[in-house]
Amino acid sequence: MVKLQAATVSNKVVHNRKRKRQPDADEDSAAPEQAEPTEQASGSTTTVPTKQHDGGKKPRRTPQKNADRPSLQRRSSSNVVETSIPWPDAFTKLGQLHKALNLVYTFCCTRKHLATTLDTIKSAVEANIKRTLDIEDVAKVKRLVPQAINFQYVDEELLQVALMGEEDLRQGKKRVDDMFPANPMEDRNTRQAQGKGEHNEVLLFEFIDGDLKRQVQHPKTGEPMKAFRKLREEELKMPVYSQKQMMKLIEKRNTKFTSAVNAWLNECAEQNCDPLARLEEEHKSYIPLPTESRGNTPAPETSDSLPKVIPSERKSIPEIIQELKSSEWYTEQIVPDGHRVFDPQEAVYGSLSFPLSQDLVNALYNTRNIESLYSHQTEAINSLHEGQNVIVSTSTSSGKSLIYQIPVLHQLESEPQTRAMYIFPTKALAQDQRRSLKDLLSYLPGLEQVMCETFDGDTPMSERNTIRDEARIIFTNPDMLHLTILPQEEAWRSFLHNLRYVVMDELHVYNGLFGAHVALIMRRLRRICAAVGNRKVKFISCSATVANPEEHMRTLFGLEEDVTLVDFDGSPSGRKEFLCWNTPFKDPGDPTSGRGDTFAETARLFCQLILRGVRVIAFCRVRKQCEVLTTAVKAELHSLERDEVMNRVMAYRGGYTAQDRRKVEKEMFDGKLVGIIGTNALELGVDIGSLDAVVTVGFPYTIANLRQQSGRAGRRNKDSLSVLIGDCFPTDQYFMQNPDEIFTKPNCELQVDLTNMLVLEGHIQCAAHEMPIRPDEDDKYFGKQLSEICEERLRKDDLGFYHTDERFLPHPSRTVAIRDTEESHFAIIDTTPGHGNVVLEELEASRAFFTIYEGGIFLHQGRTYLVKEMSTDRMIAKVEYVKVDWTTQQRDFTDIDPVETEMIRRIPGSLSRAFFGSIKVLQNVFGFFKVDKKRRILDAVQVDNPPIIIFSKGMWLDVPKSAIQILNSRRLNVAGAIHAAEHAILSLMPNFVISMPGDVKTECKVAIKEFAKKETSRKRPARLTFYDAKGGQHGSGIAAKAFEFIDLLLNQACERVEACHCHEGCLECCCSERCKEANQVMSKAGAEVILKSLLNREIDVDALPWGPEDERVPAGIETVVLAEEVRPARGRAVEIVEVKKEGGGTRRVAVDPVEDPDQTHGEDEQDDVIVIKDEPEE
Repeated sequence: MVKLQAATVSNKVVHNRKRKRQPDADEDSAAPEQAEPTEQASGSTTTVPTKQHDGGKKPRRTPQKNADRPSLQRRSSSNVVETSIPWPDAFTKLGQLHKALNLVYTFCCTRKHLATTLDTIKSAVEANIKRTLDIEDVAKVKRLVPQAINFQYVDEELLQVALMGEEDLRQGKKRVDDMFPANPMEDRNTRQAQGKGEHNEVLLFEFIDGDLKRQVQHPKTGEPMKAFRKLREEELKMPVYSQKQMMKLIEKRNTKFTSAVNAWLNECAEQNCDPLARLEEEHKSYIPLPTESRGNTPAPETSDSLPKVIPSERKSIPEIIQELKSSEWYTEQIVPDGHRVFDPQEAVYGSLSFPLSQDLVNALYNTRNIESLYSHQTEAINSLHEGQNVIVSTSTSSGKSLIYQIPVLHQLESEPQTRAMYIFPTKALAQDQRRSLKDLLSYLPGLEQVMCETFDGDTPMSERNTIRDEARIIFTNPDMLHLTILPQEEAWRSFLHNLRYVVMDELHVYNGLFGAHVALIMRRLRRICAAVGNRKVKFISCSATVANPEEHMRTLFGLEEDVTLVDFDGSPSGRKEFLCWNTPFKDPGDPTSGRGDTFAETARLFCQLILRGVRVIAFCRVRKQCEVLTTAVKAELHSLERDEVMNRVMAYRGGYTAQDRRKVEKEMFDGKLVGIIGTNALELGVDIGSLDAVVTVGFPYTIANLRQQSGRAGRRNKDSLSVLIGDCFPTDQYFMQNPDEIFTKPNCELQVDLTNMLVLEGHIQCAAHEMPIRPDEDDKYFGKQLSEICEERLRKDDLGFYHTDERFLPHPSRTVAIRDTEESHFAIIDTTPGHGNVVLEELEASRAFFTIYEGGIFLHQGRTYLVKEMSTDRMIAKVEYVKVDWTTQQRDFTDIDPVETEMIRRIPGSLSRAFFGSIKVLQNVFGFFKVDKKRRILDAVQVDNPPIIIFSKGMWLDVPKSAIQILNSRRLNVAGAIHAAEHAILSLMPNFVISMPGDVKTECKVAIKEFAKKETSRKRPARLTFYDAKGGQHGSGIAAKAFEFIDLLLNQACERVEACHCHEGCLECCCSERCKEANQVMSKAGAEVILKSLLNREIDVDALPWGPEDERVPAGIETVVLAEEVRPARGRAVEIVEVKKEGGGTRRVAVDPVEDPDQTHGEDEQDDVIVIKDEPEE
């Protein structure tokens, strides 16, 4: 296993791209520039030492700089191949056929309910080419442009489902039974078992290298125009496309085909072969065949390199990578400098400073074949033996569990009354470690009968008292400690009095709001242990590599004494190869075409690996992506005619029943599965056996997560592979362009905010119920705010003790939720005839209304289910198995406004400031979109909900007046500029703060409001605002941490926007996949103006494009006004802070506190307290 060491380097990688100035003439008259070259193949493979004792840290390479910055003007595709060879007549006819197919298909696309089967378009194409359309000719066209065309047999019922649903929607029918037939799509085995025979297939033809953009009609002229406002319902269902737009796409494809034929002729001339004879031979593998005809037909040439049966012994990873790079579908997806090789590492052993018993030595040998301990194991065990607290931060599968198991067993041998508590973030991890420890105990004479049991929510009530009284070791989680053990401290006093070791595994999980809850739970535990006379308890933590492990452990446990950090990894590791694999552009010669389908690309790579005998795990960021990828993998296996492998690939994620999860774990551990697709639930170390490869789909929010996931491969010292698939989003593309930073960038800091008053009060109320509070004694556990909270929120008795307020009685812990979990769940029941009314999974109530609704589609194990009925009273949803290709998206708008300023941060080199304080969030959810696989809207569903108002913490930056003036001078949309800048910053936030999608949010601009034709009273301030989406009015602390890094965030966002090839903004720079308004209000050029203004960088106004971004944007109507100063927080000083770097962490330092004007000045003087200037003083 490879240890990805982090070196301390600058977070800033600057791409100096100088803007090319354009003539002052009208933009339309400017000659288009040539596009910059697309990605090049990596010229070499880099071999990197993996540990400090194997060469130390590797110096970082500076990325090659490009002096030519991409222009904001529109550009044409590059790399058009020319030839001096005359086209043979057969190729001329193929060119005519391609033009006809292109013309007919493009116009068919304007009717989205029309499936472009060959039968549908055949007559129109034949009329155009004046001859009979032959399937072999279409296959020849596909051979010449294989990446541009999809030509295959598909299930007819899939197309009929889409057609039937669309026609009914157009007629206004909304009943589910009218939209879908009963059981429209069953798997083939089920149909045959029921005597229904084979399903019918039709031959589908489609271009897959681009799509038309939706337009609307001008209200007066009726001419098509680009959508500059929110589309009406009828426009969503019947989009309008301009002839100019269609002809542009047609010409683009024709040019690409011409270039492909020229390249074919040139290549054949170089090889001295007949181009027509070669085409006649090679096109055969592109002739589509129905499913029932494939069994007697040789497999296509493109799959010749794949074994016919999955081999029991795979080839080496270098051989497999070479085979992938030699495949026809490989188009330089491995980015330059994106192939790294980590050499195998020999073990480094250490010795203990004290002897172990012979029984324990024998047990270690008999259960795990252990004769020696690695250096990090001995260092940690020796420190524990000396009475120190220990944090171990080494790689996955480096033997960390022995570090706490050996001391506990050694203590039990001499002190049988010793107790130990193992705390794990998930039940699966606890069960895993319990099995491992019981194996060791079974080989220890005298300890065979020692009880070690799990104590969690699944533990039967009848067994809990026995475990409490008799168990020497319990495996539990923070939830049980909070809800059961600490509230019942009287019953647990014997256990707590003899408690010697508290083990907390996966310490990096306890971050943000959840980390704050757990930190206060651990303080409650320490407080009770001290009260019952136990001051000998020691704490052991294991963590993935993070920036501040010692500080984080002290914060979580409230430890004042020293914590010993063990981070030198002595475990052996096999050779590991790491690939940065970027999803290719739809048109390789045109970066502005956008990147292709990441899930289709991942599915292809995933299948290529598993069919070569590589056991693979794919990590997805969220549940829905997990299901989408599972569906794509099964579709890819079907296209490769390897349907027998489908049952050996399964998904694993939250929401599945415990039985289903255990089944997946067991089958993977036993080797029955060759591939598993999951979320980060499998990142935390559940033992699922030996894995050969990890495929990470999209950057997983933090460097630490990526390194943790990468460590899951090669757990048995064999060579292994890790692949990061680059999605189209800014963070992904940042690391695709800067792969060095994956290996050299320091890990993000973990943030736990113990000043969150809501969280703090909740746990103080719980602590007072467990044992009355004395503020002068207990402030060492709960901080200086304890006295104030006790006086205001708790009940004081005559002796000066404080007790829980009656509002929290009789069970305070039940009123304090430590996770974002909910007790109420909807049961999803499969009511498909013949399926037996099985509960597929349980879904949290908060997700339910936007995931399961009548007519919606629910995904489970890659299969699509139609929601037939939903009952909020009975908390159930009935679904039936169908096969459709659309999903759902929530529709809402949100207003985010700062309320009070608490902190101000200077931006280095600029007069602009960043602010932090209280935020008011007003959210209005008004419906859903149904979106197909090409992201086209099929339907809009309305809901009528009242607005939701919440308060949180967040940061904001007021847009300088000078930036607004520049935007107005170029007629660029201010709202679109603000929206684009917010997305650019938000997308890069995981580079600095460990966070998940949705942890921090911003205000997405709504087109119908920002592009109103009439003057509106809804004037939004010119402000970039970000807020914590979790943690209530006190926030989660993530926005506060991002506030410390705001200068670096601004720099990276500015550089990313400046370097991107697109013209109007894309997912790689300033658009977002999570934008609920589909990125309709967007100005990339405007975002660059705002970001540069905030950083006080030079802006070349003359090089900016002229607006408006759309000619139909109403003139003279402004929806954005200059932001006004937000008043200081009442009753406290406003801090003007600087951030000091200390080791691997940061520290806020107040340099200029500003008093509340309500206390120090009159109201008339408030404007003098905080002064933000756009221009320097004279």
